[in-house]
Amino acid sequence: MKYNYNISGLDCAVCAQKLEDKIKSNKLLKNVSINFVALTISFELEKEEDLPNALTFIKKEFKKSDDPVCFVSEESNKTEHEHQHQHNKEGNWSLIRILISAFLFIPFWAYELISGDEGLWLVICYFVIFVFIGYDIFIRAIKNILKGDIFDENLLMIIAAIGAFAIGETEEAVAVLLFYQVGEYFQEKAVAKSRKDIKELLNMKPDLVNLEVGEEIKIVKPEEVMAGDIILIKPGERIPLDGLIISGSSSLDKSSITGESILYDVKEGDEILSGPININGLLKVKVSSIYAESNVAKIMKLVEDVKDKKSKSENFITKFAKIYTPSVVGVAILLFLISFFVFHLDVKECLERALTFLVISCPCALVISIPLSFFGGIGNAATKGILIKGSESLEKLSNLEKVVFDKTGTITKGMFSVDFVQTTLEKEEFFKILATMESNSNHPIAKSITNYLKDVHVDRHILKDYQDIAGYGSKGYINDLEVLVGSNALLEKENISYPKMEYLGNLTFVAVNKTYVGCIGVKDQIKETSQNAIRLLKKYNVKATIMLTGDTSKIAEKVREEVGIDIVYSSLLPQDKVEKLKEILRTKANKQSIAFVGDGTNDAPALMLADVGIAMGGVGSDAAMEASDIVIMDDNLENVSKSIGIAKFTKLIATENIVFAISIKLIVLALSAFGFASMLMGVVADVGVAILAILNAIRVLKYKAVK
Repeated sequence: MKYNYNISGLDCAVCAQKLEDKIKSNKLLKNVSINFVALTISFELEKEEDLPNALTFIKKEFKKSDDPVCFVSEESNKTEHEHQHQHNKEGNWSLIRILISAFLFIPFWAYELISGDEGLWLVICYFVIFVFIGYDIFIRAIKNILKGDIFDENLLMIIAAIGAFAIGETEEAVAVLLFYQVGEYFQEKAVAKSRKDIKELLNMKPDLVNLEVGEEIKIVKPEEVMAGDIILIKPGERIPLDGLIISGSSSLDKSSITGESILYDVKEGDEILSGPININGLLKVKVSSIYAESNVAKIMKLVEDVKDKKSKSENFITKFAKIYTPSVVGVAILLFLISFFVFHLDVKECLERALTFLVISCPCALVISIPLSFFGGIGNAATKGILIKGSESLEKLSNLEKVVFDKTGTITKGMFSVDFVQTTLEKEEFFKILATMESNSNHPIAKSITNYLKDVHVDRHILKDYQDIAGYGSKGYINDLEVLVGSNALLEKENISYPKMEYLGNLTFVAVNKTYVGCIGVKDQIKETSQNAIRLLKKYNVKATIMLTGDTSKIAEKVREEVGIDIVYSSLLPQDKVEKLKEILRTKANKQSIAFVGDGTNDAPALMLADVGIAMGGVGSDAAMEASDIVIMDDNLENVSKSIGIAKFTKLIATENIVFAISIKLIVLALSAFGFASMLMGVVADVGVAILAILNAIRVLKYKAVK
């Protein structure tokens, strides 16, 4: 079983990684993931009864952490707001310490530079400032040593600062700690800003609901409302639950779900889904499902799922950080020994080179900015009505080689209209047989026929032994007569002769007691966005677009020509589509991925099989949501290309940060090894690069895909 919890107090990306590693050591817990950006922890347990022991272990590890980490609303009965208030107080105190220290240090430093005075009184003043600005770093370093965490940035900074004092560079010792604290402060502010932006992007859950109880209106939580209850939705409020409008009319803003800022008009008798904002009218709604089963709850569940699937880039950085820091410490020691014994430099210079080397070693820029980049990409996509289940899916999406589409409901609207009827029976009798059979099917063609025959009375009691025949149609008994309804393949399978005819649409044939009695023709319409969506995919260097369909080759070819798809495979049964997708997957290049785009339950096997499964308008289908890696909240096919654009930009930013951070650090490491870099330059290379990498990562939130 999988569990997700919100946490608070986690401000250090390196600490988050260490904490995750320690919690993973418990054999009860599987697939542990701490998301530093989203402030969540997720894990899996084989047995539900192990949860209390697992939570006790996690809380113990939280208490050992450098940061005051805890589950939200649990420790000391604090609410998330109280945690944030405490966090703000600590941040304000950090800023006050920085300002006081800078106010004291800068005049002393200027005096020393001008006068050349390096008397004992000045050293004592520097020491007081040193302790005042760095005492918290000392405390954290000591705690980590006691816990066995030797390779820690706090310890490295303290060693460097004490070392600077020891060799007489007292002003540099203070400057190193002061600038380090300044960098940490701005780094924390940048992360907090990005967290806030992302949470605002993804926060769609309504807080309260106006519930009608008799003549009164009670304000309750969404979870307290039951199906059948009546709620009022005022202008400016978010639709809290799915339901049917029984009074009123208004316009709805669905931009938070679909990404489109177009208003949708609704009136009495319309069904509405939770999530959109009610703009200008008072609506009275009869609730159709509880909150847990509502549209917005499904979306929020998808949002929760995105937090624990890490990309290869994130996993690389995690492994890199574990090796990198201790390696640099080892090299620093080696550098001191070589400088002293081989090049015979004096101890002071040897120590300064080694200490500068140490200061640069923390991989914060990478550990923070990479997950921040990916989560920013996921947040950006969510504002456009695209839900991406984790950075792993986002990274695969950035390397797409081919995109495979289902036709009906994906390339086309899946809204069929009847325009052709032929029968050897009386039309009334033929329509009654057809309506009775098709009213039991969920297939889009069956629904269109049922809608066309909505005025025909259907007596469900006369139908016996109904069964769907996947890829062919359906079979049942009406008044003890065997009835077959489906494609020409169904009649051929049953050896029933029927008239051959040319028709650029879908023909549904009917046979009674193995004899053809008629057919009905329906046509689908291509979505307005399909042609541009395929064009945009080519802009993003997708090498091939492929369509799989159960339709005839003539219909498939017509759609291919109109939309601009490269390859079409027609007359496929559901199982044939899966086999064809397997063939396509075998042809992909190394490190490239193939996406399948489908619209519902029947596409679930293909959605799961593809490297990237993309469900179109799949919020209503639990199977499609569960099977897919990405959910497009509306039926706009252009959002597929938008998601690719976001993925590619996110990967670019992550790559930029990796190259930038490692390059700068290697350059400064090399300079320090040859004595051309000071400890102050080392601090700039550490916290300065981290801040720039974070600011670069935040760009992902503002990215706009090509149109």
